[in-house]
Amino acid sequence: MAYTLGRLDGLSLRRFTAVTGVAFTVLQVIEVPLYFLHDGAPPDSNVLTRITLSLVVLVLLLGFVTGLRELVRQTEPSCGWVADLAYGAALAYIAVTFVAHSQQAGDVIAAQAPVDPTITAEGSYLLYGSVGRILTAVFLAAAGYAAVRSGLLSRWAARSAYTIALINLAFVPSLYFGNDTGQFFSANGWGTTATIASLYAYWVLAVGIALLRHRKTRHYAVRPGSTSENRR
Repeated sequence: MAYTLGRLDGLSLRRFTAVTGVAFTVLQVIEVPLYFLHDGAPPDSNVLTRITLSLVVLVLLLGFVTGLRELVRQTEPSCGWVADLAYGAALAYIAVTFVAHSQQAGDVIAAQAPVDPTITAEGSYLLYGSVGRILTAVFLAAAGYAAVRSGLLSRWAARSAYTIALINLAFVPSLYFGNDTGQFFSANGWGTTATIASLYAYWVLAVGIALLRHRKTRHYAVRPGSTSENRR
């Protein structure tokens, strides 16, 4: 009876992680185009809507990374520290993004006329840009490694995570290239803060779909003598 309940709990955790990951990506894809609807300063409603949507997106991301950490721990406890690193990086990313959102929303709410907070909220440049990119890289590298080494996912998860992590790292030096939002590679450019920032969402989507399709751990990367090997 206890085994059956544990198995059901594991399936529920897998579904929770998968559903939050898929929902996170769907809402992220809806959110990003809102940044490109207007030339110049967007109306307040546009800025506040995309920020409100992002608040929900970040909560879903929190659910996904929490579930992924627990799945890795259940599958291979020895990989727990790497899963914790991924969780910590994601948590830091969520926190700094909340701060950046607060700065942009504050600029919009306080201004008497429409402003473009991607330019006027100077404190958010690095939070959306270089800080976000390096935290995303740490999250992806750790999450990809933990998911594969634990046997939760196959090698594509690590390889794709490493690739996107390297792309994010390449944009960390964008802080040296000014604050022209029209440039692809600048501290607050559309490449640094929007396009590249959204790539990891597709990795999360792929992981969510994989978790929904495969309900049992396949032990792709088992090491001799590991706890995963002993459970097979």
